Amino acid sequence: MNEIKLSAHNFNMYFGKKQILKNINIDFPKNQVTSLIGPSGCGKSTLLRSFNRMHDLSPDARIEGDIKLDTLNIYDKKTSVTELRKRIGMVFQKPNPLPKSIYENLSYALNIHSFSKTEIPGLIEKALKESYLWEEVKDELKKPAVKLSGGQQQRLCIARTVVLRPEVILMDEPCSALDPISTNKIEALIMSLKKDYTIVIVTHNMQQAQRISDKVAFMYLGELVEFDTCENVFKKPQKELTKNYVNGHFG
Repeated sequence: MNEIKLSAHNFNMYFGKKQILKNINIDFPKNQVTSLIGPSGCGKSTLLRSFNRMHDLSPDARIEGDIKLDTLNIYDKKTSVTELRKRIGMVFQKPNPLPKSIYENLSYALNIHSFSKTEIPGLIEKALKESYLWEEVKDELKKPAVKLSGGQQQRLCIARTVVLRPEVILMDEPCSALDPISTNKIEALIMSLKKDYTIVIVTHNMQQAQRISDKVAFMYLGELVEFDTCENVFKKPQKELTKNYVNGHFG
């Protein structure tokens, strides 16, 4: 039985009067990759962003139910959002390096969280190695990050996330803007990272979901339709709706 790292219980989310997520109950096992799949607008990214309170900036966002990281209720008023985002990192669809050097992209977060000056170089090297980027950039760490290729920028953003040693990494379609070779590198990286991290990824790419996932959650119109092992969702789905979606017979 896998230990549960992150979970949502009777979770509902509204923007104004419109309900976007409807009674979501899901448990994410530790050190596994869980893919959220479903058509555009079904609530996948909204759910993903709920896990590290990215909706706090939306004045009309309202939630019911709770989300827990281990035993911590992340929406409790006493929960520090800064500390939460250190424990639950996020990688976005489009690479978003800071307009600084490769080195400063990683040292910036470490300085904010008051890591000691002596340990920062070692943490940066470790993060770049974990992200399969060290060999490509070790001799040009002062180079502006925006001069890297799209695939390298995305791996840098993953390095920037893992440098803080989070427990969970959220990924919102991290390969959608990348070519096939860069996508392969990111997928290999995801498979390698799961030994140390719990990963939740939103993807529209069914082949990708099958290649990298331990568990798959299929969402439709704000509801969680089916959640099971990757093999069961793609080969033996319980719901007709899931079957139609994974086989491409949809809408």
